Amino acid sequence: MLREKHVVLAVTGSIAAYKIANLASALKKLHADVTVLMTENATNFINPITFETLTGNKCLVDTFDRNFQYNVEHVSVAKQADIVLIAPASANVIGKMANGIADDMLTTTVLACKCPKLVAPAMNTNMYENPIVQDNIEKLKKYGFEVIAPATGYLACGDTGAGKMPEPETLLSYILQEIACEKDMLGKKVLITAGPTQEKIDPVRYMTNHSTGKMGYALAKNCARRGAEVTLVTGPVTIEPPMFVKTVPVVSAADMAEAVRGCYEKQDIIIKAAAVADYRPAHTSEEKVKKQEGDLSVEMERTEDILAYLGAHKKKGQFLCGFSMETEHMLENSRAKLEKKKADMIVANNLKVQGAGFGTDTNVVTLITKDGCKELPMMSKAEVAARIINEILEML
Repeated sequence: MLREKHVVLAVTGSIAAYKIANLASALKKLHADVTVLMTENATNFINPITFETLTGNKCLVDTFDRNFQYNVEHVSVAKQADIVLIAPASANVIGKMANGIADDMLTTTVLACKCPKLVAPAMNTNMYENPIVQDNIEKLKKYGFEVIAPATGYLACGDTGAGKMPEPETLLSYILQEIACEKDMLGKKVLITAGPTQEKIDPVRYMTNHSTGKMGYALAKNCARRGAEVTLVTGPVTIEPPMFVKTVPVVSAADMAEAVRGCYEKQDIIIKAAAVADYRPAHTSEEKVKKQEGDLSVEMERTEDILAYLGAHKKKGQFLCGFSMETEHMLENSRAKLEKKKADMIVANNLKVQGAGFGTDTNVVTLITKDGCKELPMMSKAEVAARIINEILEML
């Protein structure tokens, strides 16, 4: 994902410095080239050898250290960098950068960088809330730095409050959001539905399906990383909502339909990836269940067909993509759905193929349009999401 991308991690003197080792490792697993800069104070919390072992690159601390090649001196590192993350960022280094002070390897390199720069403050709550520190943070924002808000919680000093560095997974998400994808969807608005719906039978029981929402969430994440403004309408799932996406939680098919109707007109691309229950108990079913004392033979009625509604009300220039889950006659049924629902693309899953469908991290799909079919090999749902969006963009 980050092959040929150069990431600079700038580590300052904070107890949270040890967490950046996990971040460096995660970046290397994504094939990024990682260079770590450290202040002298940071070396009191974690040894530079740790970063050198994880990244395969020399950890740079001393501006005047001549024990490395000329092509990795601070200006060269700055030129190569695709992104710089200063984390943990101490009040001292934040103040230096905000006021143009460059007196060590870290600050000279960061101030020489023209690439995107992220800052993750980490310090005592009282220090973080100090007006001088807040002024310096605002000054960094003014100069184009993106400041990642610290988490709130129990701090190493024993206080509880703002100032805790976000976890490495959060920092990685910020890096990926910035450099993982070409920003070929800037200015586009995307609506995605994901997950199952739950249809209430009585106060205890409900009907649902096995959808986990993974495919829809992967689509939302991919679109966001490509620069789109994404709205994700999601049924109940157990996975964390993707960052940088507007998430609208719903429960029933009626809830989802209402949420979609409220915003679909403003969207450029609509992807209905949710596995909405086709039926729900009829309005009289709760009373019926009470009378039958546990007999779950309930009268049913159809839920609203969200994809059909979107097809019937599609605005000029909108692209509509739906999903189909088929156990037989996949291509024939999916082609019929494409035409009947007035969609521009149907992503067909054959539930008989191992590694496809609900609950897996992989998928096997066929992309069906009026011009033909394109069968994709088994790949991760993140990779499938990227391929689907690529195909949509080619058709726009």
